[in-house]
Amino acid sequence: MTDFNMTWGSSTSSGYCSDEESDTEFEQFFTARTSFFPKAKKAENIVVKKVRRVDNPDIQQKVKEYNAQINSNLFMNVNKDGSYTGFVKVQFKLARPVSVPPPKKDTGRKSAGVKRRTSFYLPKDVSKHLHISSRTTAREVIEALLKKFTVVDNPGKFALFERSERHHQVYVRKLSDDERPLRLRLCAGPNEKLLSFVLKENETGEVNWHAFSMPELKNFLRILQREEEEHVKQIVQRYALARTRMQEALSGSTPG
Repeated sequence: MTDFNMTWGSSTSSGYCSDEESDTEFEQFFTARTSFFPKAKKAENIVVKKVRRVDNPDIQQKVKEYNAQINSNLFMNVNKDGSYTGFVKVQFKLARPVSVPPPKKDTGRKSAGVKRRTSFYLPKDVSKHLHISSRTTAREVIEALLKKFTVVDNPGKFALFERSERHHQVYVRKLSDDERPLRLRLCAGPNEKLLSFVLKENETGEVNWHAFSMPELKNFLRILQREEEEHVKQIVQRYALARTRMQEALSGSTPG
C-alpha cells in the first residue's frame, strides 16, 4: 500500500536514472482578469534518454549515498521487496484559488441538490513534505496533497512539475501521471537546485470545462458576460468619440 504519511520538515533533490523497470457548490470564485482562452504555447523539444535498469544492490548503494548527503532526518529506507520509501517536498505555485468544504456551521444552510464550497488562495510558495514509496505515482502525490489541504477540486485541474537549475538556466518539465517522483528524487540526490517538485495548474492549452463544477461554470459565465459588456461599452464609446470629433471638424470647416 502506498504510504502517504504527511510530515513537516526541511527540504530534500541530479541526473536521471531508473531504479526499476518503467511502469509505464454555491461558491464565491475568483475574478482574475486572465483569459479563459490562453494563447497556444510553443512546443518544447523533449529529449528522451534510454537509461539502464538499476538492480537491488544498486538501489541499496544509491539510497546509502543519498542518505549520506542529507543533514536532516528525511532518510530513505529500502524495503525487503526491493521498493523504498522516502520524502519528497512539493512547492505550491497556484495562480487560482482552490475549493474546500464550507465550515461545519454552514452545512445546515445547504440547499437541496446544491454543493456549497469555500474558495481561497493558498499562501504563495507554501510547501509540504510527503512520505511516499518508490511506487507512488505523480497522480497519487497530487491526490495526497489535495487531501492534506481538504481541497475538493478535481485532481485533473493540477499537474506536478519537476524544476531544475543547470548552468544558470531553469528547466521545468511536466510529469506524466504515472511517473514516480521518489525515483526521480533518488536519482537526482537531495540538492533541490538540481531537482525540486512544484504543483501548478494543469495548463494544457485548452480549458477542460468538464473538470469544473456547476457553480464554477455559472460563475465563469457571469465573468465572461461582464467582460463582454465592458468590451462592448468601450467600443461604443470609441466610435461615439470619433463621431463627435468628425462632426466638430465638419461644423468648423469652411465650405468650398
